[in-house]
Amino acid sequence: MLRVAVVGSGPSGVYAAQALVQQQAVPEVSVHVLDRLPCPYGLVRYGVAPDHEKIKSLQNTLRTVLEHPRVSFLGNVHVGPPPLVPERLLGLYHAVVYCVGAATDRRLGVPGEDLPGSFSATEFVSWYSAHPDAPGDAFALGARSAVVIGVGNVAVDVARILARGAEELRPTDVPHAALGALADSRVSDVHMVGRRGPSQAKFTTKELRELGALTGADVLVDPEELALDPGFADPSGLPAVNRRNVEVLRDWASREPVGRPRRIHLRFFLRPTALLGEHAVRAVRFERTAPDGSGGVAGTGVFQDIETELVLRSVGYRGVPLPGLPFDAERGTVPNAAGRVLRGGAPSPGEYVAGWIKRGPTGVIGTNRPCAKETIASLLSDADALAARPVAKDPLRALREAGLEPVEWTGWLRIEEAEAALGAALGRTKVKIPDWTELLAAARDQD
Repeated sequence: MLRVAVVGSGPSGVYAAQALVQQQAVPEVSVHVLDRLPCPYGLVRYGVAPDHEKIKSLQNTLRTVLEHPRVSFLGNVHVGPPPLVPERLLGLYHAVVYCVGAATDRRLGVPGEDLPGSFSATEFVSWYSAHPDAPGDAFALGARSAVVIGVGNVAVDVARILARGAEELRPTDVPHAALGALADSRVSDVHMVGRRGPSQAKFTTKELRELGALTGADVLVDPEELALDPGFADPSGLPAVNRRNVEVLRDWASREPVGRPRRIHLRFFLRPTALLGEHAVRAVRFERTAPDGSGGVAGTGVFQDIETELVLRSVGYRGVPLPGLPFDAERGTVPNAAGRVLRGGAPSPGEYVAGWIKRGPTGVIGTNRPCAKETIASLLSDADALAARPVAKDPLRALREAGLEPVEWTGWLRIEEAEAALGAALGRTKVKIPDWTELLAAARDQD
């Protein structure tokens, strides 16, 4: 029996487990999917916006894998010191596949970035997604104006949630405290700002159009800013997604606002240079940029301030080192060759990576499937040598003896039941539990 640990239960981890149990070359494979959280699904549970039900339904596909008879979910298992360092894991399993994602946000690197009122978009997403690490009262939303820095899909999600009425989110699983804060929100203007032009924005057209479908918000686009983009006048030569984005923005720029209670301002060619304020954010200073002729932008020396008391930074993700694993600080990934972890330039027997920690934060959810398959193909080609290594006969028992208290699949099912009961008690559908203590208590409830 080849025993494999997959660290991380998000899409890349579950796809790795799926590839292991579906292959025929090594029929006897047992997979333990380990996760620091007591709940599975990673960013599908804690990163997809609550009003994106179609994407969230991917949990059903991931669930089928985690219920496979040769796959075991073990939540509440923290890999790292102490006591479960990578070296120790290799004593429990023949192979370990790290699918730990990119756990931190890229920084702006400008003065004032850490002023109160300035947050990473991930912090805001974690709050409305009920991540147990997120403070429950982090966002009172008393500001009139919010600035979202970035023009990718996460930035669009954040802007949409700020501008969407709380009653529209009530049927979702958004935590009740967050729903209450959104209901009391005073935010009336959301500025989503990118340093480059609309033809280079990273959002998808589907996400962009969702902003225009909001019943309580006008979308405002400055035609003069759009005109700065070389692709604006004739977008026919742009890639399909970028062309469609420009066409949508051109249409919005030609419309008169209806006069809805909230406004989303889509801004381009503005680069943040400082967050202003003494004790808290009061404004963001931007420098006007212009195309440099090489696909980038250059500063023009013209500055503009946007007043705000809430800044959400959404300029990308970055992997973080896992103690005991090699790490490429420049790329934010674990050095690897086709998924094999490299130590000193040579493959480390039994250690593999998949997902963002392997290739960087690129692609969409589906990109993780071929990425995981490549890694598992490498693992399977090493299977004979891996199976010859002596490992623990009962890894789960060894984890418990090390002082860990894994939440097994039955515990996760109890959490689901508790969230359904909470929703019923609040007159809603299933409502996520956002608290570590309550999650673990629900997982261990034997009643």
